[in-house]
Amino acid sequence: MPVLSFMLYVFVTSFTPGPNNIMAMLFANKYGLKKTLKFCVGVGAGFLIVMLLCSYLNLLLKNFIPKIEFFMTILGAGYMIYLAIKIICSKGDNENNNEDRNNSFFMGMILQFINPKGILYGITAIATFILPYHNSNASLVIYSLFLAFVGFVSTFCWSLFGSFFQKFLSKYRSQFNIVMAILLMYSAVSIFIK
Repeated sequence: MPVLSFMLYVFVTSFTPGPNNIMAMLFANKYGLKKTLKFCVGVGAGFLIVMLLCSYLNLLLKNFIPKIEFFMTILGAGYMIYLAIKIICSKGDNENNNEDRNNSFFMGMILQFINPKGILYGITAIATFILPYHNSNASLVIYSLFLAFVGFVSTFCWSLFGSFFQKFLSKYRSQFNIVMAILLMYSAVSIFIK
């Protein structure tokens, strides 16, 4: 296995802006790091399930993905645009009741099943770097755990960023929300550009 190429692919893909990272940063900025941890753990749990599914169903997915890719792309892009609109329309700290539902373990986990970036990342990493060299049950589970752990760490790092700059970003919340919404919309649009 080309380890350096694998590690570069994993870390660059995991730490670049995407729905998980942007939402984690927004939640940490709004609710604080401690309250965002459940979202990050949900992302890690959902990502682990997706990576395990990608590992064990890769051959099936390789034949099946072209049939559902368009639907998943539309669903994922639509959800990201919905989140971007919610971010732009967000008024401030008094909206905790509605917004707090999205900052949960469940939402972090469910987001992984409609996150095209994460699913395509898993399929690509496993098909390109793992299955040609390792196909035992133990190695597939270990690599899935590793990929999920990196996903959790990247999401948590973005949460740390949002938390550390909470005072600064709260002063410029409106501008910050617009920039984050634009990044989410860019993520949604970039799915269609191949």
